[in-house]
Amino acid sequence: MSRRVLVVATLALLAACRRPSGGPPPFSAPLALGGRTIAPAALERGRDAYTHFCRPCHGDAGDGKGPAASGVRPPPRDLRLGIYKFAAVPAGQLPRDEDFVRTIKHGLHGTAMLAWDVPDAELDDLIQFVKAFAPRWRSEAPGDAVVAAPDPWTGRDVDGIERGKRVYHGLAQCAVACHPAYVTKAEIYAFAKELTGADTREIRGDVYLPIAKDSDYGFKILPPDFTFNPLRGGDTLDDIYRAIASGIGGTAMPTWKGVLPDADLWALARYVRWLTGLRDTPRAEELRRTLAEQPPWSPPPLDGGSDGGPRD
Repeated sequence: MSRRVLVVATLALLAACRRPSGGPPPFSAPLALGGRTIAPAALERGRDAYTHFCRPCHGDAGDGKGPAASGVRPPPRDLRLGIYKFAAVPAGQLPRDEDFVRTIKHGLHGTAMLAWDVPDAELDDLIQFVKAFAPRWRSEAPGDAVVAAPDPWTGRDVDGIERGKRVYHGLAQCAVACHPAYVTKAEIYAFAKELTGADTREIRGDVYLPIAKDSDYGFKILPPDFTFNPLRGGDTLDDIYRAIASGIGGTAMPTWKGVLPDADLWALARYVRWLTGLRDTPRAEELRRTLAEQPPWSPPPLDGGSDGGPRD
């Protein structure tokens, strides 16, 4: 075999080794993804970027079973599903390209998804290639962006936090079946009465613990305890507002935009941010101890003197 033939054969072998198996076949024609027409050359450039940055965890096939995925918790996303948690669109809808950029550039806190410094020249190609794993991108467009209204609590942080505490426990009732509560049972009752008029006669016994919820990812997800867990989508005020307003795709966290007034969404964001500020501090332990040691609670008597409980 001549030296030229040997070199050509070696280069071909190296190229084959670099080409991952199990992913989309080579692109030879433009592909419509989310309302955009993507050239095959761009998709192939995206494949190269994906192989470099994403393949170790997300795998050749985008199934979340890459060589580095073993033992990773939470597991890497199965990109074939086309389900995305953190986007500024209503939960369950396809994200916009800027949502991909934010996740890639900033990562997801508390997970193995790091912040990646993908060169700007490669970023769009990478995003379009990632879309190619999920069939729904061929027939659906991204959702409309959830746009934040002006924050009415600017300069009134204490008032916003106080309102958020009441909304969290009494109006949105985040602790009814998902997140932990962070106030006494008497306060939960009073806030619900104040904001909804409801006379709540029962409060779940484990109200200071989160409840595991079904998800579209094939496993249950435990809603975060904001005084303990990092916020995956970011912990700035804007990050928290976005997660509350848009919801978390594929999980039990609904879209609150349009359900609650924007002033209450911003108040909730401020309260959650305040709670996250307690993480890893003695104040968090003090709050848990105070709630654990609160005296037994029962609802006030109904009109006529009955407390609604069983009679002898």
